[in-house]
Amino acid sequence: MHTYYKGCWNLSGIHERSSSMFKQWSLGKVSQEDAPIRRLKWGTASLIVRAHVTPIVLPMVHSGFEEVMPEKFFLDRRPPFPLCNKKIKIMIGQPLEFDIPKMTELAISKSSGDVFSSTTTSRGWPVISFYGLDLDEAAQRYLYSSISEEIQSAMEELRSSLK
Repeated sequence: MHTYYKGCWNLSGIHERSSSMFKQWSLGKVSQEDAPIRRLKWGTASLIVRAHVTPIVLPMVHSGFEEVMPEKFFLDRRPPFPLCNKKIKIMIGQPLEFDIPKMTELAISKSSGDVFSSTTTSRGWPVISFYGLDLDEAAQRYLYSSISEEIQSAMEELRSSLK
C-alpha cells in the first residue's frame, strides 16, 4: 500500500491539522487483470472513522499502465524504460462523503444480537468510542465493511466505465 500524507496525519496518533490532504492507494498493485475489484481491506475505512473531521473520499481507477511497463517485454523481462505511445485511461468518480455518526448508530443497532456478530469469531478487538457511542468488535466490523463496500462499489462502477 502506498500512502502519501501532507501534514494531515500524525502516525503516532491520528489527528487533524489545518489545511491537510491524505492520499491512500488501497489496492497497491501495478498491474491487475481486467476483473471485478477485490474486496477492499478495512484500513481505509478505519482511517475515515477515526479522523476528527470526516474526509471526502475521491474514488479513482486507471488502466493501461500494464502496456507502458509490461511484465514481459523482451526475453521475458521488463523494458528498461517506459514504452511510449500507449493509451492510459484514468477515471475519477464523484466524491464520497460519509455520515459517520449515523453509520455508527446503524452499525451498533445492526450488530447487536445479529447473525453478523454471532457467526464471526471474536479476535479480541478493543471497544472504541466515537461520538459518545461504544463500538464493540462486531459493530466495528459492520461499520468498516459498510464503508469499504461503498468505496468498492464506486470504484467498480468506474472500472466498468473504462471499457
